[in-house]
Amino acid sequence: MRYSLTAPSAIKADILLPASKSISNRVLIINALATGEHSIPGNLASCDDTRVMVQALTGKGTAIDILAAGTAMRFLTAYLSVSPGQWEITGTARMRERPIGILVDALRQLGADITYTEHEGFPPLAIQGHPLQGSTLTLAGNVSSQYISALLMIGPMLQEGLMLRLTGDIISRPYIDLTLQLMRDFGARADWASEATITVAPQAYRSIPFSVESDWSAASYWYQIVALHPQAEVTLQGLSKHSYQGDSRGAELFARLGITTEFIPQGARLTKTGAAPQRLDADLLDIPDLAQTFVVTCALLGIPFRFSGLQSLKIKETDRIAALQTELRKLGYVINVENDSVLTWNGERCPAEQTPVIHTYHDHRMAMAFAPAALLYPTLQIADPGVVSKSYPSFWNDLEHAGFIVSTTD
Repeated sequence: MRYSLTAPSAIKADILLPASKSISNRVLIINALATGEHSIPGNLASCDDTRVMVQALTGKGTAIDILAAGTAMRFLTAYLSVSPGQWEITGTARMRERPIGILVDALRQLGADITYTEHEGFPPLAIQGHPLQGSTLTLAGNVSSQYISALLMIGPMLQEGLMLRLTGDIISRPYIDLTLQLMRDFGARADWASEATITVAPQAYRSIPFSVESDWSAASYWYQIVALHPQAEVTLQGLSKHSYQGDSRGAELFARLGITTEFIPQGARLTKTGAAPQRLDADLLDIPDLAQTFVVTCALLGIPFRFSGLQSLKIKETDRIAALQTELRKLGYVINVENDSVLTWNGERCPAEQTPVIHTYHDHRMAMAFAPAALLYPTLQIADPGVVSKSYPSFWNDLEHAGFIVSTTD
């Protein structure tokens, strides 16, 4: 199935964003590890990733299928390692191609009993959960922050706590800070002891009432629409100026593209009040999930760019670097890559397809980042649009609420 989009002549919309997937999935793990009477976290994300996490934590069986949820695979691998019992965890064919050896090796150093049931270094996994002693670990700072967060969140459950040393460049530090802040909210003693060392004390979590804030990653697609549409004003409910989420930095980058964010009691109001720059260069090391948004936005605005810090994009739901190059070429943009970690565009164009069909590669962010391109390419179609359920199930309905006509094409 494909969707085609017809944009309205003007947009003035009030959008209730989904809750943050990043916060929801961390809070679910932390709350499950907490002692005492549990309060169920409020306003959990309704997306696939959070749904499978809830099912895994509340289900009765020992065999867990997390489908395509990479966050769930990593967080649950650590969680199950300290949860008494015998467990099996698997996922989709793509999930079984996504490496997890770094996390498994680290957990084994702590005493975890984990076995690969098919291919070394990849899911599925068999886990014999039991109490772990705790230790000092050393990891490269450029590994996925989800590996680091998974280890940190079980730190309070280790008999001797955890000291985690990170070497080299530390990517996605805001996601690590998000994890630490949420851990502290639930009573843990966890913090940076130095620029590259984190300590977690052996102190049990306590369950507390908690409500999840709206998702800044989801907000980025509405910033994109305001940037690309000549007459658009969008209010996004539930966004906080003082957010825990690292992706809130996207508002700063969009400010450089002329988009003003006004925080109001309901959330944030977006308007275009400034001029776009002649060029945009930025390090996206801390906000890699916004890479597709900014690459597509700048290309469509005709703004040459250089975005670095994208080394984690090749191991996401798809190889996002290759996917961006392929799909933007369909729209007439020749994107270059350097060292598998930098995307650049110098303004080079190629012939655009008459009816471009954007393939989404089972990647929710490909669908949502390219959907606003329909503002400039009215014949554009989005293939497999249902992939947005991974993080933003109501995305297409929200576009219709904003005045877009979403049509199904066989």
